[in-house]
Amino acid sequence: MKNKIENYLLNLVHPGTNQKFISAKNIKEINIESDIKLLIELNYPSKSFNESYCKIISEDLFNLTGLKVTVTIKNKILTHKAQQGINHLSNVKNVIAIASGKGGVGKSSTAVNLALALSGEGSNVGILDADIYGPSQPLMLGVNQKPKRSKDGKSMEPVIAHGIQVMSIGFLVDQETPMVWRGPMATSYLEQLLRNTEWDNLDYLIIDLPPGTGDIQLTLAQKIPVTGSIIVTTPQDIALLDARRGLKMFEKVNIPIIGIVENMATHLCTECGHEEHIFGANGGEKMSKDYDCELLGSLPLDISIRENLDKGLPSVAKDPNSKISEIYKLLALKAALKVAKLSEDHTSKFPNIVIQKS
Repeated sequence: MKNKIENYLLNLVHPGTNQKFISAKNIKEINIESDIKLLIELNYPSKSFNESYCKIISEDLFNLTGLKVTVTIKNKILTHKAQQGINHLSNVKNVIAIASGKGGVGKSSTAVNLALALSGEGSNVGILDADIYGPSQPLMLGVNQKPKRSKDGKSMEPVIAHGIQVMSIGFLVDQETPMVWRGPMATSYLEQLLRNTEWDNLDYLIIDLPPGTGDIQLTLAQKIPVTGSIIVTTPQDIALLDARRGLKMFEKVNIPIIGIVENMATHLCTECGHEEHIFGANGGEKMSKDYDCELLGSLPLDISIRENLDKGLPSVAKDPNSKISEIYKLLALKAALKVAKLSEDHTSKFPNIVIQKS
């Protein structure tokens, strides 16, 4: 019977993602006596899904075995490998880079709502606004304050907004001050901003990159431990062309592509309900097939997304149960599932070898 239960769990498909979401490592205990008790430890956050998981599993196994089933699901986020030769950041388990080939495709709005969705599922999340020349996260999150110095005076504490940790150059300079810096200065400042922030035990650090494939992106790829990247695009051909360049850049530096997000995929008229593909149709799907990477989700061109961000209340924070928020939550789940399937990094568990004179 134990083998039958294991086979069922290993082949269980998540109804929202159509993916298998339980591996052999996730099954911690199968106790069969007069009834069945299961302990499952998922390596991704799934707070809002765990109750439905338990219901599906207990009902299916009751039908399969005829025994009462009690299911306990826990979540434990693991640290996963980054680029070879780059050490992990202190107090940060996984770094996810959000990138786009060009500006104006909704990369920052995707980044902040993804961060909030992951946080809402029970993980500890931070977001680094890496757009040195045009930081937007302070406005989107409705915060504008100077970070506090850490207790040792050597670093800064992140600003807390809507339950997530935030750092941006926008907190340190006047909003109207242009950052007239050459590439090396900008990349050096970014690395300092990242490493001199006292992140507090993060499961995920979301990095909102500037658009393009320039110095900042290359610095990130060469010096910062990135678990994986997400490419944001619109269905428009010119946006897809630039998004493909961004995807190829990450491939060249051995950073896994977690998936693609298609933004502004369709517009639903608020007056008549007519649906229109303003920027073209199925561009993200075609790109995902061309490069064999997952299309994590498609978001509509919706005025509420823009209005909420302008007020400092991203959609997931303002109304977690809205239709838009549900898309972001499913997108976050797919991304977390993909990260959980990446190879675990055990280097931090290895003891240091110390050579002493005898």
